[in-house]
Amino acid sequence: MDANPDSMQASAQASGQALDRRAELSEFLRTRRARLKPEDVGLPDFGRYRRVPGLRREELAQLAGVSVAYYTRLEQGNGQNVSAEVLGAIARALRLSDAEHAHLTHLAKPKAHKKKPAARSQHVRVPLRQLLDAFDGVPAYIVGRRAEVLAWNRMAAAVFGDWSQVPQQERNWARMVFLRPEYHDLFVDWEQKAIDIVCQLRYEAGCHPDDPQLSALVGELSVKSEAFRRLWATHDVKEKSHGLKLMRHPLVGDLALQFESFRLPDDGELGLVTYHAEPGSPSAEALRLLASWGTDAARAGTTAPRS
Repeated sequence: MDANPDSMQASAQASGQALDRRAELSEFLRTRRARLKPEDVGLPDFGRYRRVPGLRREELAQLAGVSVAYYTRLEQGNGQNVSAEVLGAIARALRLSDAEHAHLTHLAKPKAHKKKPAARSQHVRVPLRQLLDAFDGVPAYIVGRRAEVLAWNRMAAAVFGDWSQVPQQERNWARMVFLRPEYHDLFVDWEQKAIDIVCQLRYEAGCHPDDPQLSALVGELSVKSEAFRRLWATHDVKEKSHGLKLMRHPLVGDLALQFESFRLPDDGELGLVTYHAEPGSPSAEALRLLASWGTDAARAGTTAPRS
């Protein structure tokens, strides 16, 4: 068994224990530093043997304008007294994206939260459910912070399968993509879909390290899926608000759908996700067919034999 911090946390997370913020901060900084080479940041590379990939700690400290001892303490997980200005300098030195910078801040300088109930439910208001049903021919659903699918319309069921037939606990994008073979077949670029999910979960784990349900989800997937363990160990984070998804539907064949994701203004933990096809395209015609076939098509799609 691997003796890295991620594998050592897996069993604890499987039982719902909180994520170790110090270990997360340490591993995040280490992996961000490892992906940079001296030439990437304008430093000379004298060809000396490097024991670890990427920049050395002293090189990163030089770029950020802090002492080596200070940066070393931070990379060891001690971020209690670090300022926002220093975090900004380190983020710039590491070439972090906006999402990565926010993740670093969450890990190093967590906001003080009042104690909340251990299992906070996520509620979808009735008007939001009605809004989903009002989308004509547009697959749409509401997703929670742990990648749960909380509500959806008829077209989403037609494209992704009848989620009403999936047990509520398994109605989760991470569980479906990593543990259900039909979703491996549905997404043409399954690896990218898996990466997107893990990056989002990593970001949410940084924001909510004390969420036992999120920790349990990470632990479960770490135990059950080698692919999840591999991607989780990269410590990559990002938020993806739009893009193109290529799918191979069991009934209508290839689909090229643009997706848009919106955080709800009154509850930032919930997101509305919609999919649409380019007007007049084969994918638009395929969606029209699925809409005309109705709910029976969605149920058939989940049970259709895979080629």
